[in-house]
Amino acid sequence: MRGRTIFGDLVPYGEKWRTGANNNTKISFDTNVVIDGKELKAGTYAIYSIPKENEWEVLFYEDSNNWGLPQDWQDSKVALRATAPVQEMPMTMQTFTILIDELQNDSAVLNFIWENTIATLPFEVPTDERAMASIERVMNGPSAGDYFAAATYFHDEKKDLNKAYEWIKKAVEIGGEDAYWVVRRKALIEADLGKKKEAIATAKKSLAAAEKAGNKDYVKLNQDSLKEWGAM
Repeated sequence: MRGRTIFGDLVPYGEKWRTGANNNTKISFDTNVVIDGKELKAGTYAIYSIPKENEWEVLFYEDSNNWGLPQDWQDSKVALRATAPVQEMPMTMQTFTILIDELQNDSAVLNFIWENTIATLPFEVPTDERAMASIERVMNGPSAGDYFAAATYFHDEKKDLNKAYEWIKKAVEIGGEDAYWVVRRKALIEADLGKKKEAIATAKKSLAAAEKAGNKDYVKLNQDSLKEWGAM
């Protein structure tokens, strides 16, 4: 503050303010959120505002790489406009401060504080939706991709090949034999386990699926393996 009157003077009422100084003040959300009853997509935004005596209009601007206000302001880049009610504080805040406060499982409040003014902007996050999706996924057991990733790691790192084989069989069982990259991994694990007959049969399935999908890379990989194992 440095002895200055802030709102209505240094920061005029009714005009766009960069809500900070110099480079854009930015906020990032890794999920969609709801602010003032409207959805804001996940992403990074510059925060601009239009302070007024009793409320602020807060603007989430898609172009966040500006110095202060954009020279070419475009309303089309305002992803969301929200109203933040203003309250008078019983003490003075010397330094402009933004706080995320009043944290709940599914919401919080974005507070803009300076001088004796606090503008509050609640927002909601989809905690319940994400938690239920996660619970459902876990309770339903690992997916084909989970089994494939685990088997691939164990195989590449030369860990327990029998465990890798158990997982890759589950990946094929769940994902089906059209997933030629998964089926090929099964063939490679079988070969490393000394199951040559099974490896050849599995590689032929991967080859057929890769030919059907038009993936020339996997066609060649399987052909090379079959030649190496004496099956072509």
